[in-house]
Amino acid sequence: MNVTEAVLARKSVRAFLPDPVDDETIARLLTTASRAPSGGNVQPWRIYVVNGDSMDRFRAFLADRPVESPAYDIYPSPLHEPYRSSRFKIGEDMYATLGIEREDKAGRLGQFAKNLDFFGAPAAIFCFIDRIMGPPQWSDLGMFLQTFMLLAQEAGVDTCPQEAWAVYEQAVSEFVSAPPELRIFCGVAIGHADPEAPINSLTTDREPLEVFATFV
Repeated sequence: MNVTEAVLARKSVRAFLPDPVDDETIARLLTTASRAPSGGNVQPWRIYVVNGDSMDRFRAFLADRPVESPAYDIYPSPLHEPYRSSRFKIGEDMYATLGIEREDKAGRLGQFAKNLDFFGAPAAIFCFIDRIMGPPQWSDLGMFLQTFMLLAQEAGVDTCPQEAWAVYEQAVSEFVSAPPELRIFCGVAIGHADPEAPINSLTTDREPLEVFATFV
C-alpha cells in the first residue's frame, strides 16, 4: 500500500470486531509515527496506550464516572458557514446510515455513547499535550496522529480519532496517571473494522479543490 492508497482507504471506523491488536504492533506504529514533522523538534505528543487487560479495567473504571465540562471547545461557537453545513451533513448522513430518525433523540444519544466504548475496539491510545503548548505544537500533534493512522492503515489496522474524550479529561488522566501539566486532546480507537456494520459503509464528502485552494 502506497501513501495515496492509505489516505484513500483510511476512514473513521465506528464499529470494530473484537479481534485483538497486540502491543508490539501498536508500539511499532507509534515509533514510526514519531518521525512526523515537529517544529523545533519539540515532539509535543504524549501517548498512553490501553489494550487487553488495561482496556477492560478502563471500561469498568469509566462506567460510573459523570460527564465533565469539555477540556476545550471542540467546535467554535457559533460555527458559521460553510463549516456548519459540513458538520451538519455528516451527522445526518451517519444517522441515516443507521436508520436513526432526526426525531429519535434517544437513538442519537445511544450512538454517541458508543464513543465511550471506543465503538467496541479492543485497543486505543489517548493523546495528551503539555498545557504550555500553543497552536504550532497542536499542529504537530495533528501531524503525528495522521501519520499514525496512515501507518495503521498500511498495517491492516483500522482507527477512529475521537475528540469526544475531551468530556472525560479528569477520568482519563486519573486512570493513565497523566501528570497535571498534560491536557487531553483525543483518543484513537484501534482495531479491525466490522465489515457487516452499516455505519462502516459511510464515506464522508470532501469539498472540491476550487473551494479550498487558490492558485495565486
